[in-house]
Amino acid sequence: MTTSVSTPQPVLDKPLLHYGRRVLERTAPGASSFEYRRIEVSPLTPHIGAEIGAVDLTGPIDEALAVELRQALLEWKVIFFRDQRGFTPEHHLALAGVWGEPEANPFFPKSETVGVSRLAKDAMAMGQENIWHSDHSFMAAPARGSVLRAVEVPPAGGDTMWADMGAAYDNLPEGTKARIEGLTAVHDWVPSWGATMSEQQIARFRQNLPPVEHPVVVRHPRTGRKLLYVNEPFTTRIVGLSDQENRELLDELVLQARVPEYQVRFRWQPDSVAIWDNIAVQHYAINDYYPQRRVMERIAVAGEPLS
Repeated sequence: MTTSVSTPQPVLDKPLLHYGRRVLERTAPGASSFEYRRIEVSPLTPHIGAEIGAVDLTGPIDEALAVELRQALLEWKVIFFRDQRGFTPEHHLALAGVWGEPEANPFFPKSETVGVSRLAKDAMAMGQENIWHSDHSFMAAPARGSVLRAVEVPPAGGDTMWADMGAAYDNLPEGTKARIEGLTAVHDWVPSWGATMSEQQIARFRQNLPPVEHPVVVRHPRTGRKLLYVNEPFTTRIVGLSDQENRELLDELVLQARVPEYQVRFRWQPDSVAIWDNIAVQHYAINDYYPQRRVMERIAVAGEPLS
């Protein structure tokens, strides 16, 4: 008599990773080319992330320069600047103003400069942003973008990664694309930010921050490109699906941000600045530097309802 041995089953019935080519388009289909005259663009990958040279962000940003910065962000989704010495909170606000008005995160500590959040991590305050997420997706009008400056960084570690959610959508199986078209998902801050709060604190924040719904697939407000818009900490369920269907489909969708081909990784140095399109990408702050000190300053740019 032979004894059959059961084969372990994968969590998902569709493989997340596969061999071979992926569709990695830098821009939406039909986008026109752009010639940069005021800035130097050095790509970090073929489709996401570029370092921008020949720019001093402590100087005035006229409209011609602003146009090129906006275009570079649309094209590369996240852009980086090195050696911005003398970069003050006032310069930070002026740079963010190229894209819109600052928007405070309701859960971040207040700082001396309105609109600028100072995020200091050390042996007493461990970083907890090491999960793929989109800033403020729990708000009815999620942040349009974020501008992050490195104040103090450890000798090694503390990098940040970004994932292109246009590429994540493009590479979904056609059956999955058809299934999620037109669906909406609930986004809520309570499972993450509320984990360390009392019931009274949650109730107080709940008054202004109820659960919200966004399309599972959004169109970028500027380019029209389709983007996968669910993330692990804030997306709690897809409307109209059973609990089992939700778990299986959300598992498949949120894991897409983890595919290396969709990502870019940035090594911080003091006076580095990163700007990202918060609708087009998710990001992950790598927490490998504890208990060393890492200090960053961030401005989120107010957004608009998604469709």
